[in-house]
Amino acid sequence: MTAFTKSARSAVTILCGAVWASCFVWAQASAAAPPSGTKDRARVMLARTLPKLDGAHLRATLVEVSYGPGEASPPHSHPCPVIGHVVEGTIRTQVKGEPEMIYKAGESFYEPAGGVHMVSANGSAWEPAKFIALFVCDHEAPLSTNVPQGAESKGK
Repeated sequence: MTAFTKSARSAVTILCGAVWASCFVWAQASAAAPPSGTKDRARVMLARTLPKLDGAHLRATLVEVSYGPGEASPPHSHPCPVIGHVVEGTIRTQVKGEPEMIYKAGESFYEPAGGVHMVSANGSAWEPAKFIALFVCDHEAPLSTNVPQGAESKGK
């Protein structure tokens, strides 16, 4: 290989590195501050630290849950953390040991793995409600298990 070829290769490598670095810096600056006059298209709706999970076996499952007016689920538990986002109506929810909460369309909530879901219901007796539930699991298990009557007052 000639000295010219070595120099050319070095110059190309340096040039590619400089282009990559400038693109990276530009992308970071663009993400940090949108140009004036542009519309923000994304917002963080919920951020939670997940429990330690086996990354080799992760699986995300998205479930749409619909409640008619006044409908509710019986007490149940989920084996994995759940992130919910209300897309229609209002949802009443309570995990054992926490206060009952009401979430409206556009709001999100988090449920820890293994918690007993005491209340999951439509917040209205007249309007339907719907939410999307994202399950993040690292093992095979039913996504929801009913808690036997009376058992919800024991344990967790």
